[in-house]
Amino acid sequence: MNSGTGTGTDTGTGPAAGRVLVVDDEKPLARMVATYLERAGYEVALTHTGPAAVQAARVHEPDVMVLDLGLPGLDGIEVCRRVRAFSECYVLMLTARGDEHHRLEGLAVGADDYITKPFSVRELVARVGAVMRRPRTTVSAPEPERVCGDLVIDLAAHEARVSGQVVQLTRTEFDLLAALSGRPHQAVSRRQMIDIVWDPAWVGDERLVDVHIKNLRRKLDADPARYIDTVRGVGYRMAEQ
Repeated sequence: MNSGTGTGTDTGTGPAAGRVLVVDDEKPLARMVATYLERAGYEVALTHTGPAAVQAARVHEPDVMVLDLGLPGLDGIEVCRRVRAFSECYVLMLTARGDEHHRLEGLAVGADDYITKPFSVRELVARVGAVMRRPRTTVSAPEPERVCGDLVIDLAAHEARVSGQVVQLTRTEFDLLAALSGRPHQAVSRRQMIDIVWDPAWVGDERLVDVHIKNLRRKLDADPARYIDTVRGVGYRMAEQ
């Protein structure tokens, strides 16, 4: 394991389970997280500042970035925003307990999940494993486009278009839209969406879904209920067009 921006060595005998970039200025904590991830079979790179994190994301092309919000140079929010300009890696934020404002801001700029400090390293490794089990593509074979009014969801291209214009969605936002559009007349609960988009073994605050849905609605249209209805006491469904 390297304490700079180098890559850790996979301790297993086969290929690495995936590439993880750990970004935290608390170096002992970062090293401990990296050690547990390496034991789980991941190839790990470490860095400790915001600017170095952006550069490391370009160089190492991680599958998952474990990103602390409180970083020197650039905070985690800005790191996530910049990384999202060139990478679709999953971003798991590390946030201070009660730091809800920054947590929501992080999800808004493209983070996929968060875990609150202090945390169990084993839980963090489990969260990384959960996102790594998510399929890289929504479908394995071409499927007709799904149409909801002037919203077109192209699963094969992993693309959403409104009135012919491509909408820039994160992978998680698109996967949620795909989950809802695949059940156009059904209410889908938060737990069902977590099972579909994250992992059935995922454990955490289910309000995470609400934040991603809010961001998705905002990107699709100024009217938050145009494409996605809230079903009180249940969850969400695609709106009738």
